[in-house]
Amino acid sequence: MKVISLHGTDDRLYELVARLVMSPDILRQNNNYPFKTTPQHTWYLCIENETVIGFMPVKSTSGGLYLDNYYICEDNRKILDSLISYIISTTDKPITVLSHKRHTDAFQHHGFIKCTIFAQYNKMQYIRKKGDVAK
Repeated sequence: MKVISLHGTDDRLYELVARLVMSPDILRQNNNYPFKTTPQHTWYLCIENETVIGFMPVKSTSGGLYLDNYYICEDNRKILDSLISYIISTTDKPITVLSHKRHTDAFQHHGFIKCTIFAQYNKMQYIRKKGDVAK
């Protein structure tokens, strides 16, 4: 299993995730919200045996990074942990995530704290502690 990052408009990104982002089953897992990308997005993809098994599109904003509408195959914790760790290691910016309730524990394990609780999601933030550095 490896994690790669691709720019939000990279042709290779479309080749790798098109069948996933249009899959009715995967959209259902995402509460029927569509996946979005812009030039401000970086997509982090977890790949195993040449197959994408998870992805997180992350938007860069003036306030930091924003993550929502992601996919983790079969809600596999190992995939989720790999993606979260990789993203944290690549930035020193604050990260805000709109996490599915079922993934809250995983984000908390990596240092995210709950800010707002919604019916199906938790808005969470990761702010690097003073002295911590991205790898």
